[in-house]
Amino acid sequence: MYVYVPTNKLAKPPIVVAIHHCAGTGPGYFSETQGYAQNADKYGFIVIYPSSPSSGGCWDVSSTASLTHNGGGDSQTIVNMVKYAETKYGGDSSRVYMTGSSSGAMMTNVLAGAYPDVFKAATLYGGVPDGCFYVVGATANMATPAWNSQCSGGKLIKTAQQWGDQVRSYYPGYTGARPKMLIFHGTIDTTLYYTNFGEELKQWSNVLGVTFSKNQTNTPISGYTKMIYGDGSKLVGVSAYNVGHTPPVRVSDDLAWFGLA
Repeated sequence: MYVYVPTNKLAKPPIVVAIHHCAGTGPGYFSETQGYAQNADKYGFIVIYPSSPSSGGCWDVSSTASLTHNGGGDSQTIVNMVKYAETKYGGDSSRVYMTGSSSGAMMTNVLAGAYPDVFKAATLYGGVPDGCFYVVGATANMATPAWNSQCSGGKLIKTAQQWGDQVRSYYPGYTGARPKMLIFHGTIDTTLYYTNFGEELKQWSNVLGVTFSKNQTNTPISGYTKMIYGDGSKLVGVSAYNVGHTPPVRVSDDLAWFGLA
């Protein structure tokens, strides 16, 4: 893993995990999203940039191992990185956040479902619901993680209750707090189709116990629409009109959602 530790690190720094897309790497995502490191210099938090071990750089979001709490796979590997950072750098275990693009967004959803006890908030750009990419027979540490075309094509449709039950099944018996979710998706995404955005919102609205309240048009920028659930403190969707795969990362919005800026 690649870790950015600012020279003015707080004594007990918050931790941000920034998860790359397919064909990416941790150091590569550091270069693509310089805003996280720049703000780490300003606010004293640390940033972890994990690298997928697969040949194509995609994350395993298909195997039961990775989808399940303490089941192994890529998700538990990332959690182990967080624990390492807490020990080595004095990271604040009560202020751990995550963000990701594409495959990294998919992993962000997986981590929110399997490790809600680790992460407090998440932002994601162009993902799919937690568990949507499950593939029968997929195993951890496959050279190329399994691909679910039904899910990527936006053809896997469930009720909010079904999606919510799926999330809860990945950490049976857990009754604690769940991370709050800020979800971006482009309306003309043809890699992980836009239908997945609505399915994600159904899923997390059920898990977080909030219902749709209102839309806010042309925010945070022209052509984007915020979809507010409840009072907007637990779940917000951002529909990016005429944007493909994936919406550009908005570091300032991420850090505001995390309460870091």
